[in-house]
Amino acid sequence: MSQNSAPTRQPSASGAWASGGTLFAGVLMLVTGFLDVFQGIAGIAEDDVYTRVGDYVFKFNLTTWGWIHLILGVILAVVGIGILKGMGWGRVAGIALASLNILFQFLFLPYQPWWALFSMAVSIFVIWALATDKAYGPDNTF
Repeated sequence: MSQNSAPTRQPSASGAWASGGTLFAGVLMLVTGFLDVFQGIAGIAEDDVYTRVGDYVFKFNLTTWGWIHLILGVILAVVGIGILKGMGWGRVAGIALASLNILFQFLFLPYQPWWALFSMAVSIFVIWALATDKAYGPDNTF
């Protein structure tokens, strides 16, 4: 071992877990994006695909929900690809879009309650994984 070589720094277990979580978050955003695209297409094609489970204060046209899901799904998939490629903008955009997805899924609860709850849980994990990732380092923060 030469005197000029610096000691190698071993990543912590939580940092490695968070980095793996970031990779998984990118995959989840990509999959959620594709599923939102299909959900949007179903809402646009047939206005009676989804039925209301209860009477809520907020009521929207299902065709409008179809377009919202279609556009959000395409953007989620693009950001998921950006996260998987390690793009710096992917982290910030991923947190913002996952937050927006939580809001839209909450408003979509009357139509698909179980899927909306599952999608909100996935978005919470994505936010956590992207916010705690140490792989970006202090030079690559927001």
